[in-house]
Amino acid sequence: MQRRTLFQLMGLAGLGLAGASSCSGSSSGTRFTLLQGPIPLASDGLSAAQQRSRLTRLTIEDRLRVPDGFRADVLVAWGDPLADGRFGYNNDYLAFTEFGGDRALLTVNFEYVSLRPWSEGFPEAVGTDLPLTQVRDALEGKGGTVDVATLAADDSLREEIDLLARAAMDDLGIGVLELRHQADGSWRRQRGDLERRITGLSGLEDPASRLQVSGPAAAVFRRSQRLGYDDGLGDQVVGTFANCAGGQTPWGTVLSAEENFQGQVVEPVYADGSSAEPALHPFRCDGQRLSGLGNPFGLAGNKYGWMVELDPRRPDQAAVKHSWLGRFRHEAVAVRARSGEPLVVYSGCDRHGGHLYRFVSRELVGDPSDPANSRLLEDGRLEVARFEPGGGGRWIALSPDTPVDPQLPSHYQAFDLQQPTWLPHSDRLQAGGEHLVSDEQVRAYRKRHPTLASLYPGQGEEQMGAILIDAHLAGNAVGATAAARPEDTVLDPDSGDLLIAFTAAGADLEGRSDPAIFQGPGGEADWVHGWVTRLSERAKPAAGRAGGRFRWRTVAVGGAPWDGGLGFSNPDNLSVDRAGNVWMVTDRSTRSGRLDLFGNNSCWLLPSYGPDAGKALLFATGPMECELCGPCFDSSESTLFLAVQHPGEDHGTRDGEFEVQAHELIDRQDQTFGQLRTVPLGSNWPSRVPGRPPRPAVVAIRRSRGGALLT
Repeated sequence: MQRRTLFQLMGLAGLGLAGASSCSGSSSGTRFTLLQGPIPLASDGLSAAQQRSRLTRLTIEDRLRVPDGFRADVLVAWGDPLADGRFGYNNDYLAFTEFGGDRALLTVNFEYVSLRPWSEGFPEAVGTDLPLTQVRDALEGKGGTVDVATLAADDSLREEIDLLARAAMDDLGIGVLELRHQADGSWRRQRGDLERRITGLSGLEDPASRLQVSGPAAAVFRRSQRLGYDDGLGDQVVGTFANCAGGQTPWGTVLSAEENFQGQVVEPVYADGSSAEPALHPFRCDGQRLSGLGNPFGLAGNKYGWMVELDPRRPDQAAVKHSWLGRFRHEAVAVRARSGEPLVVYSGCDRHGGHLYRFVSRELVGDPSDPANSRLLEDGRLEVARFEPGGGGRWIALSPDTPVDPQLPSHYQAFDLQQPTWLPHSDRLQAGGEHLVSDEQVRAYRKRHPTLASLYPGQGEEQMGAILIDAHLAGNAVGATAAARPEDTVLDPDSGDLLIAFTAAGADLEGRSDPAIFQGPGGEADWVHGWVTRLSERAKPAAGRAGGRFRWRTVAVGGAPWDGGLGFSNPDNLSVDRAGNVWMVTDRSTRSGRLDLFGNNSCWLLPSYGPDAGKALLFATGPMECELCGPCFDSSESTLFLAVQHPGEDHGTRDGEFEVQAHELIDRQDQTFGQLRTVPLGSNWPSRVPGRPPRPAVVAIRRSRGGALLT
């Protein structure tokens, strides 16, 4: 009540961000009404005086905002029936597959559960209660964690944890739903026989529902002797989870990326590629976090962190984890299939210091639309990128004979940073990695381990499989560039160049982006706002020759305009339309006060040509505390599909509370002015009914009167 009173006394109640800016912006010869953002933008079409007038006092709204003349319709939301289960939580990547007249399929990733809004909304969305309070109270004296295998078989806590963990795992994975094109030009959900649901536990009880594995890692999983844990399933896998980004192949299949799998299963592996024990990642439920969901079911951590392929048109066909694409925190995938050339797949590892990867198939592509091309993913080589200052770079093969040549700690010291080198543990009987803090330690390590073969013993597929399973640390060992969280990769249809969304340059205990490559506009080593980068191959990849050169350059910089950015922060998913325009959504942390300036996460258009080329045009903003994900189009590009993920993630169900923020802004004439911004706490989207829990959902955005999005 005090906040509301203060809000009213300040006279802010009637000054909201309720509509779009009255200015029009052009996009490569097209026009639509731009949204008013929370900060001055070079592209907003406002004078300095108008920027100050409109932005001095501002109210953020808990809704999905689109330009005048557009509408956003909810297609499906968490809890809706889907195949033999339900539409999952935190929908992320979307893939649209049109077929047979007015029919289409939408493939959807479900990444993780946000504990507070998930638990608050579960009774309404699913229709049952969760034993959350009972489990949390029982674990309070255990630090909120337990290795479920240590509980007695008749312990009631084991059953309650099982129920809670299954409920969460049922909300993860992948879904395929059917759409129908309506007479008014809209797409609507219509349940059909091609709908499908793969959860985090698919195959746990029914072996026929398990996922398959291709490539060398399968040999590791089949080993009868191993250093680490054996789940007893051989080369079969229970479920998929942490499904974040993804991509489509020219032959109609969908690739789904398992990203932050380390939240649910143990990540470190031994030198032979076998997993550390599930006990090292216990189940956690402490009121703040729900993690370690694989622990109650004894899941082997080395079977997660892969790229999963499925055919949405074939619900009877098993999904496959392709191990030649490597195991790491996958967050991006782009597929190049040209007749007479190897198949090339690009992917990124979304972690501080993660790498950019390239898979090159052994065999050549014939017809790019041939479904048999999936077999090309079963044999080839995995390479990792080494960027060079000035715009050059090269690919390094992750193969047994590749020399160990890691980055030295002194490289970071030249930028007044302290960053140890993280490498596979020199005691190869221990799982995981170790930090080396001096150049002398790294040089001694190289002398002991001159090639990857000395780090990953064995022969043939088993050795190669171990390297692929430990791809991130193997990449560190060969000197791959520590990148700034590569979150998405897409191919420019005109040039064939690779576009990469690097979401943020920063550091944590495991890594730091290379400050010689990833610098802010003022040379900052920690640039939290990210970039979009263009990578051009110098020559076509060859099936029989590893490596190759590339060129790279930055094409869009995040950050406030007065700091050298385009007005967005933390680029995430990218999509390119047929005209070559880049559509980008952002993923700025709503828990970081440093990023509050940028308001709610949003969708932007980066025109490829015309008067607005080089600018970022604000197209949509999301509801409170959400992330917008997975932009994709129907075949006519008259509908943009977006996933609205984790609304209300921080504060849960909105009950009318808000906070007032004070920001310092700079107008287009470089004059500073203050802003008082009113920000709701929590969300009621999509119902927008006070007191109702928020629900992640997928929306279809189109012009109210029909027609192409950009006309």
